[in-house]
Order: sequence, then C-alpha cells, then structure tokens
Amino acid sequence: MDAEQFDEVFDFVVVGSGGGSMCAALMMRSLDKSVVILEKTDLVGGTTARSGGVMWIPNNRFMAEDGVEESYEKASAYMEATAGQSEDAPGTSPERRAAYLREGPKMVDFLVKQGIKLRRIPYYPDYYDDRAGGSAPGRTVVAELFNVNELPKEWASKLRPNFLQLAGALDEFFWIPTFKRSWKGKKMLATVMFRAFTAKLTGKHWVTAGAALQGRMLKAALREKVDIRVNSAVKSFIMEGDAVKGVVTTKNGREWRVGAKLGVLVNAGGFSQNQEMRDKYLPNTSTKWTATTPGDTGEMIRELMSMGAATGQLDEMVGNQMSIPPGRENLNGNGLELGGIGGQMDLAKPHAILVDQSGVRYMNEGGSYMEFCMTMRQHHLKVPAIPSWWIMDQQFMDTYMFCGTLPGSKKPKEWYESGWLKKADTVAELAALCKLDPAVLKSTLDRFNTDVRAGRDTEFHRGDRAYDKWLGDAVAKGNPTLGTLEKGPFYAVPMVPGDVGSYGGVVCDTNARVLKEDGTPIPGLYATGTTTASVMGRYYPGAGSSIGPSFTFGYVAAKHAANAGNIAG
Repeated sequence: MDAEQFDEVFDFVVVGSGGGSMCAALMMRSLDKSVVILEKTDLVGGTTARSGGVMWIPNNRFMAEDGVEESYEKASAYMEATAGQSEDAPGTSPERRAAYLREGPKMVDFLVKQGIKLRRIPYYPDYYDDRAGGSAPGRTVVAELFNVNELPKEWASKLRPNFLQLAGALDEFFWIPTFKRSWKGKKMLATVMFRAFTAKLTGKHWVTAGAALQGRMLKAALREKVDIRVNSAVKSFIMEGDAVKGVVTTKNGREWRVGAKLGVLVNAGGFSQNQEMRDKYLPNTSTKWTATTPGDTGEMIRELMSMGAATGQLDEMVGNQMSIPPGRENLNGNGLELGGIGGQMDLAKPHAILVDQSGVRYMNEGGSYMEFCMTMRQHHLKVPAIPSWWIMDQQFMDTYMFCGTLPGSKKPKEWYESGWLKKADTVAELAALCKLDPAVLKSTLDRFNTDVRAGRDTEFHRGDRAYDKWLGDAVAKGNPTLGTLEKGPFYAVPMVPGDVGSYGGVVCDTNARVLKEDGTPIPGLYATGTTTASVMGRYYPGAGSSIGPSFTFGYVAAKHAANAGNIAG
C-alpha cells in the first residue's frame, strides 16, 4: 500500500455505526490495531440503537448460568429446521450457519470481557419453538440499562434514541400493560417509576433496549480509542486491482481518502428508506412503513454490486406488522416510533383477528413478525390483503393496550375523524365501513368464535406454540391468545407489512468476506448486518436474528482481517 495516495491510513475501516461495527472495532483494538468508524448521519448506533437491542445467540454463557438446556447440537438442529429450510437463499449455507453457532458464544464472551454488561431475558421463546431443537426459555441476550451520562458529554447527544423512552427493561415492559390485572404488572410499573424518580434525584439518564446496547458499545469503543466520525458518508471504495484498499469519504467539506491496511468492513444497513429499491425488490411495501433510520438508503449495497459482489435475498425484509395512526406516518424519513404503532404484541392478544379485503382470516396472528408480513405479501398476490383489517371487539379495548393507549381509555378523536379507526355497533355495520361483505365477515367471526369456545384454533393453530402463548395475555385463563369477538361495539384498523429492516444484500463467506458472483472473495472487503444476505435465509428463528449475526460476523471479520487466517481455530 502506497501511503502517499491516502489522506489517512488505519489498519481497519468500518463503514456505518450499527450493530456489529463497534464489536468489530473492539476486537481490532484488543489486537492493538487502529480503527476508524465512518457514520454518514449525525447520530451513532444505527437502527440497532432504535430497536429492541436483542441478540439471538444460541448456546450463550447465560443459558448455561441459568441452567437452560442447550448444546451446539440442539442449536444446530434448530437452525437446520428454520434457516436451513430456506429456498434460493445464498446468504445461508451449512458452513455459514455452523460458523455463526460456533462464533456467536465467543463473541458474547469477548464483549463480557470488554466490560459490556449483558444478560438474558429469563423467558423469551424461539419463534418456532415447536420445531426440532427449539427453545421455549429462549436464546436471547440483551444489555443492562445504560446511563447515557456515563458517555463523554460531547457523545451523549450523539447516541441515537430508542423507541422506548422509559427507564425500563424489555421484560419489565412485557408485564406493565397488565398492571390493572396482576400484582406482577403493578410491581414492574412501580419499579420503572421508582427508577425514573431516583434518576432525576441522582442525575442519571437511563436508556433501554437497543440504545442501552449501543450506548455500552460506544462507551467501550471510545475508551479503547476507536476513532468514530459522524457526518462522514462513504462515497466509494479505493481499489488496487480487484482488492479493496480504502474508502473515499469527506472531511472538512472536501473529499478524504482513507486507507485500510487490513481491510474494510461494510455495516451500512439495508435499503428500507429507498422506495426505488423497494419497488424493485420488495413490491407492495413503502418507506412510510419502516422503523429504520434515515441512513438506511442502500447506496452501499449498490456500490458493492457495481464492484461485482454477489447478492441474495433482496426480496426479503424483517417484517413488522403495523397499523399507523394519523400523524405517525414516516413522511420525514426519521422512522416510525414503534411505541405508538399497534403491531404484533397487540394483535396477538385475545379478542382480535386479521382478515383480508374479502373478510377472510388467512393466518395465525401470533408467531414471527417476519413470517406475518411475508404471509401478508404473498396472500396479496391472490386476494387483496395490503392493507388487511385488524378486527377487535369491546372486550379487547377494555382489556389491552391499543396503539400506545391504555386499556379502557378514550381513543383520540382524530383517529375516528380520519377514518383510520372504525367503530360500529354491529359486525354488519363494521363490514360496511371496511367495504367487506357482511356475510363473509360474520362467517369468519363465527368460525373463530366456535374454535375459541372449544379452546383450539383449528384453522391456523394460534396458541399451539410457546411463543404464541408468550405473545398473548400472561394473566388470562385458558388459551392466552384466544378470545371471542362478540361484544360490541366492534372496531377495525388497517394493517400493513411494515419492517425493521431489509434482509438481503451481498453474499459473504464464513469469514464475513464479500463474495463475487463466481464465489471467490473480494480481497480486503468484509460485510455484516443488513448490508448482507442474512445467514438466517428466509427465516427469523428468534428475537435478535438480525442483531445477533451483525455482531457475530463483525467480530469474525475483525479476527480474520487482523490474523489473515481462518476463524475455525
């Protein structure tokens, strides 16, 4: 490498500051290598910081500590029963899945040694827990709550905010909606309120979920002298033959060439904010329905494609069913605030179902959010189903949270006036408001109610899996996800296939090296996160199936680049 052709030279250059970026940087710094992270927006943390911040890591240390049954063999069986069943998914392979299972636990151990405070949620079932190797207790890893004031003052305001703004952990928030009906809900609410009160007295600013994970990673990266730059978009790559030797970015208003002795890692997100790419690869979806950050615009995927990188699974996304109240549309590119959007956690409760535009129910409303939206998109090709109708009765409204509002509370007037929330005294009147055939909707509800009374969803088996039950009503008697729809008034809102990220991109090998169309690696080029075709193929095995691989393959890439060897050792 000729240093004179660069303005600066680092051992490792990371494009983007999401999921695996700071993990890769910490690994490089542990090996005494210099690293720069180039973030194109003005905030650090990527969509990971906005998210639930969960990593799905089989066979992790916390499972062993908690006495949860687990082994490499069990996890491998589950991966084969999910990701391994994917068709036309070059991002996954037996070798790549094995690398993930092997390296994920090592990555977690490495972060713990770096002082990152992690734990597991005690009960968070795999999304297909009924398949071979599935785990009902779950394989999730999350960060402890983080006090943003532990960051240097100039960095505290640069951490991207989370969708949850209260000082509570995810497993506390799972119970808080039951505070009127359970002592555990009351206890969790009191815990969160007391924490918020003491934070004001002590000058703490607690953040949760993805912001806690990325806040802790940012603190560690700054401690280890990782050079992190915001407003530093990468425009192109510097090549020497077919090898990547650096990137072109901007600094102080001018083009800036940054060399990379050991390699470049691209972790720049997907293309959820790019409607042109969505129209090409994800038809019938919209940038107005995404929870990703403004930087998720896909130009790095396009740039890598122009360099000959192979791609896969561009037609997949991490679906996240959404019903969007007026005024909450993603019109300004800042992403949806998930706390106000009715989705998976609400619809899976009793006394609610989903029907297409003919009034027919066509799926299990519980289960994986990715599968939910995939089913909606596929069904729409046969019967209009985008949007579909989320149907509820008064029992639901009296008992459960709805789009961020409390059970039994009066809903905003503009929801009704805009026509978004429809309300009617009878099923026939509701059908007319939704332009559905009243007889078809009545037949759908009658069949569902008959199943509910018998205690089993014979059509779509909602509530058969541990995960379905976990999504349901934790304090309900009987099947926690089934309840009749028979008490008026009746309600309906449109539901669309939103997302928390695209799921396809460049194809990588077991060492996270970007591959060409002929299957050979592009020297010096690595990728992770939603810039890549997921190792999970066309499945989402459990909570954190995007963030877990992003961290793991960022860690793998840094090890491989630093050692120029194979990760198998």
